[in-house]
Amino acid sequence: MNSDVLLEKRGPVGLVTLNRPKALNALDLGMIRALHPALESWARDSQVKAVVVRGAGGRAFCAGGDVRAVAQSLASPAPEGQEPLSSAFFREEYRLNHLIHHYPKPYIALVDGISMGGGLGLSVHGSHRVVTERLVLAMPETAIGLFPDVGGGWFLPRFPGEAGTYLGLTGVRSNAADAMWLGYGTQHVTHDKLDAVVEALAAADWSAGDSREVATRVLSGFASEPGPSPLSANREAINRCFSKDRVEDILAALAAESTPWAEETRATLARMSPSSLKVTLRQLRLCRGRPYDETVTVEYRLSQHVTALPDFREGIRAVLVDKDNKPKWNPPTLAEVRESAVEECFAPLGERDLVVSTPR
Repeated sequence: MNSDVLLEKRGPVGLVTLNRPKALNALDLGMIRALHPALESWARDSQVKAVVVRGAGGRAFCAGGDVRAVAQSLASPAPEGQEPLSSAFFREEYRLNHLIHHYPKPYIALVDGISMGGGLGLSVHGSHRVVTERLVLAMPETAIGLFPDVGGGWFLPRFPGEAGTYLGLTGVRSNAADAMWLGYGTQHVTHDKLDAVVEALAAADWSAGDSREVATRVLSGFASEPGPSPLSANREAINRCFSKDRVEDILAALAAESTPWAEETRATLARMSPSSLKVTLRQLRLCRGRPYDETVTVEYRLSQHVTALPDFREGIRAVLVDKDNKPKWNPPTLAEVRESAVEECFAPLGERDLVVSTPR
């Protein structure tokens, strides 16, 4: 048993509660290892008609993967006979995301509060993403010397226009209205109704048609309008600037816009790891249009190469450990990032490659 993941059955519903509120329900390896077999078991259990996932504490659904622990583990070699955390964590997290992506039953994420990084991995791949007015959605990896993983190479290019490129490079935060416009959210429900949603799903007649349609019908009964999306107001400028295939060209396009939004966006990009920006843009262009299962292999390769670079540990130090938000990136500028170094991050791992396949 893992007290950081609470598992229960409410009638025909398998209910998961991420129970690490002091860490904003950040996902660690122990939680992944508790979740995966439970979801597999419920997938096989004919009495379980749907799975609901939520976060405890009221502040976050899941603030991401526990990358701080991964960074700290890199300071010393793994004990003899034990797989390094930097490989085990990402491999098992991506396998969990893959299971959710192909889950045979309704998988309903109640996304209330912060959902970042690994939180999207636990939600975006499911059939239903219920977002509340307290949602804070982001993929902030370029600020810590990483890249938007957990399927980011698959789902970010599927957001409208170049919105996914913009969000993946800048790490900008989105609200519930943005999430609905992006297609991340499937229903908007106010947070005070979430307990009633769980009870309604548990009381639903799952014999009345296709299970996904039953889930949609129940959730729609609680849905409300989130209001206009601030993100969509800039969609034309986002499409103009972020359609480029070089980060330098994106920055030039932003300079040509000469608007407060464009200047703020340029300033945001200037704070990010130059290496991460180049790797991320290459990832999003390479994976655009590819099947999800192929992006898993690409992202696992990236996870192993990128976490070995100095920017990952420096980003974790600056943002999550010392919290001075003054990282010293290496290399410090885009001009100094070698294209060959970017390509090396995508190199195959041989026998260590992660290859997944669609369940039959």
